Amino acid sequence: MSEEILINVTPPETRVAVIENGVAQEIIVERDGHRGLVGNIYKGKVCRVLPGMQAAFVEIGLERAAFLHASDIVTPEHEPRSENITELVHDGEEIVVQVVKDPLGTKGARLTTNISIPSRFLVFMPALHNIGVSQKIEDEEERQRLRNILQQFVQNSDRHGGYIARTAAEAVGEEALHADMRFLAKLWQGIQERCQATSGVELIHEDLPLALRALRDLVGPEVEKVRIDSSATRDKAAEFAKQYIPDIEARLEYYPGERPVFDLYGVEDEIQKALGRKVQLKSGGHLIIDQTEAMTTIDVNTGAFVGHRNLEETIFKTNLEAAQAICRQLRLRNLGGIIIIDFIDMCEEEHKRQVMRALEKCLAKDHAKTHISEVSSLGLVEMTRKRTRESLEHVLCEPCPCCDGRGSLKTAETTCYEIFREILREARMFEVETLLVLASQEVIDRLLDEESTHLAELEEFIGKPIRLQAEVLYTQEQYDVVLI
Repeated sequence: MSEEILINVTPPETRVAVIENGVAQEIIVERDGHRGLVGNIYKGKVCRVLPGMQAAFVEIGLERAAFLHASDIVTPEHEPRSENITELVHDGEEIVVQVVKDPLGTKGARLTTNISIPSRFLVFMPALHNIGVSQKIEDEEERQRLRNILQQFVQNSDRHGGYIARTAAEAVGEEALHADMRFLAKLWQGIQERCQATSGVELIHEDLPLALRALRDLVGPEVEKVRIDSSATRDKAAEFAKQYIPDIEARLEYYPGERPVFDLYGVEDEIQKALGRKVQLKSGGHLIIDQTEAMTTIDVNTGAFVGHRNLEETIFKTNLEAAQAICRQLRLRNLGGIIIIDFIDMCEEEHKRQVMRALEKCLAKDHAKTHISEVSSLGLVEMTRKRTRESLEHVLCEPCPCCDGRGSLKTAETTCYEIFREILREARMFEVETLLVLASQEVIDRLLDEESTHLAELEEFIGKPIRLQAEVLYTQEQYDVVLI
């Protein structure tokens, strides 16, 4: 499988696309004004303790106070652990915290005191003392080798802390791992010194910008090229790679072409498609994806696909294709939280098993942690996907001002009848000579055409003339009845 990473840089925005076999699989957008906070370390101040929620709100310099749950507070190993938030933190206390989840919608950032600092091959956790290996490394001998290297380094070092070997550490030499550990120890020492020198709320350590973060987290052995369309960013990336990831330096490439790099691979089209509800499948079937406050729902439909043999075979093929498309859309749109998939009902148990296997196989490539349940009695598949940053739609879009994000408007007919009721109400309450109706052009057109008879009857009933005036800036739902 060939894989490429495209990095598009403009002054206010950086975008990264992961391309597998010529098709965009993942898109990450970071804007200067709204940089992601995940991984940032702050010296914060506890502003409110909530015993009823076993949580505290911490001021870290953002618009909204961040949320710290009791389960995310680590205590020294020799001290007894208490689950009562009032015993762990108190109002006004200064505390070093790390952001694990960006502010999403109306929710503030999620924090932890269990600091973790990633490098290319390892994750360093100063508060813990255990050694771990990524679950994606399946070879037991390799897992044991990595564990031995890490344990030996910790034993020979006078520094405290635990390490986790990342997926990228597979088959990496001992010296490279030792270099990573020394770098992490030095970085943590610098963070500690800044914490001691700082008083009050302040950012202590900021995670890498998106372009460099993509090199650290996304570039694996399977990535053939990293194309960057900015020479300055390419130079920074080369310098970063030379120091920390020498093996990928040769794969960095500056793209000077006249045609934008995202257009070259059709990524711009994919972004536009990812903002729509409907996703077409090659067979003729389609998906309907709806994001709600509580969860994301995905509905699978056969659409124009009629199959060849029988109904069960048609349904099975559509579901099989949909399973692959859903995995891609989850990564592309960065959908997280609870996800409900409504596959077309299948009668045969073997078909259900194959669809679930296809879903699990495709999700194995996903960087985000996922959990899938079995097909429920209603034929639904429930799954969760770890969400640390906003979805693509929430980054690029805002709720429609006309419908307030509902996705539908009242018809012109409904607005006309509301106007009739308002006219009756005001004619009874006030003594007036004339009533002036201000509304959108669509509503005025309907009042003069389909509803003209009803309007004339209403004029006769109230015994007052009714004037109409179209307002360009009014939406279909807006109207005013003015007394003259």
